[in-house]
This record gives sequence, C-alpha cells and structure tokens, in this order.
Amino acid sequence: MLLTLALGSLFFPGLFALCTWGLRRARPAWSDSDCVMISTRHWLAREYVWFLIPYMIYDSYAMYLCEWYRTRDQNHRHSLTTFRNFLSKNRLMIAHHAVILFALVPVAQRLRGDLGDFFVGCIFMAELSTPFVSLGRVLIQLKQQHTLLYKVNGILTLTTFLSCRILLFPFMYWSYGQQRGLSLLQVPSRIPFYCNVANAVLVAPQIYWFSLLCKKAARLFDPPPDNKDG
Repeated sequence: MLLTLALGSLFFPGLFALCTWGLRRARPAWSDSDCVMISTRHWLAREYVWFLIPYMIYDSYAMYLCEWYRTRDQNHRHSLTTFRNFLSKNRLMIAHHAVILFALVPVAQRLRGDLGDFFVGCIFMAELSTPFVSLGRVLIQLKQQHTLLYKVNGILTLTTFLSCRILLFPFMYWSYGQQRGLSLLQVPSRIPFYCNVANAVLVAPQIYWFSLLCKKAARLFDPPPDNKDG
C-alpha cells in the first residue's frame, strides 16, 4: 500500500511534466501556456478518482480491525459496543473519509463538469505525505524510534505534510489569482462562497494533524529524564 500511494502521488506530476515536455518538442510553435493547458487534460485525471472509493473503505475497515485487536480479550467478538468505541476514538478520521467519499468523489467525478482539472491534480498531491506517515507508524511498531531512519523519515513527513496538505491550499488560490490577474488576498472574495467553505473543511483537519506531528517531532529532541534516586 505504501508503494501504491507513493506511485499514485508521483504519477500525475510525472505525467504532466512528460506531456508538457513532449508537446514543447512536438509543437515548437505553441506557447508555454498552450502546452501546459493541454498537458492538464488526461482521462486518468478523472478516472483515478474511482481509486479513492475502495481505498477509503479499505482504510476505514483496517482502522477498525486495528482498534479491535488492540482492545479485545480472548472472549470478545465483534460487537456494536466495539464499533461505537471505534467511532468515538476516530471521529475526525471517519469524518474525513466520509467527506471524501460522499462529497469530494461526486464533485471531482461528475458535478464539476470540465472545470477544475488543475485543482483536482493538486488535491492528488496531498497523498505524497502518506507513505512517510505510514512508514513512521511501522517504525514505531518495530520500536525503531531511536534510529536515524526514523528521524529522517520524520523530517520528510513534516516537510511533505506541510507543503502538500496545508501550503497546497494557498498555492491553489495564488495560482487562480495569477490566471485572473488577482492578488492572493483578492481571490477568496472573487470565487464562489462554497469553494472557500470546501477548502476550509479540507484544510482544517490537516492543520490539526500537522500540529500533532509537530508535537511528536518535538519529543524526539526532549532531553532524557534524569534517573535520580528520590
């Protein structure tokens, strides 16, 4: 799954760069704007959205199984109580998955029509941080928090999470402003209100999760407690 997410995150930027380069070679008379515009049009940019549905369902079920194995004893089976506890402890993540399944997928697949290919591609970039987040959890499970790999992975996690899940949103606003001749601060008032609401809903949990990652990273540099006899 780590490999799949990594390849998925790199595929579309790579495809875009390859198409742009190929068009510049094949159509030297075209402007850079023409090459970039044509390169953003590809049927996979729309159909790849269907990948989100089975992945979000799988991820929700996998989280439930992890919670069940962590809390069960030998006499416990799957029960409504276990499921309620899972929902209670993972409210934000479940809400995040539900928004993607029931709002983002229909909008990206059907409701937007032929608009917003660039912004859909930007949203795909958010998953670039996922392999590093997952690798960090694996290293914790293996009790490798003391290793250089864990620390380097932590830096990559923070960097990709900040750039691809938080700074991505002002970048999209800035890019729209560049196309319309607007400053970054003018964009929110010039786009539909629901676009601002949707972006706020998407970025809010990312900011919260990033704060948790920063707290975890800060603990790596805390001095070890003194072992003194009382």
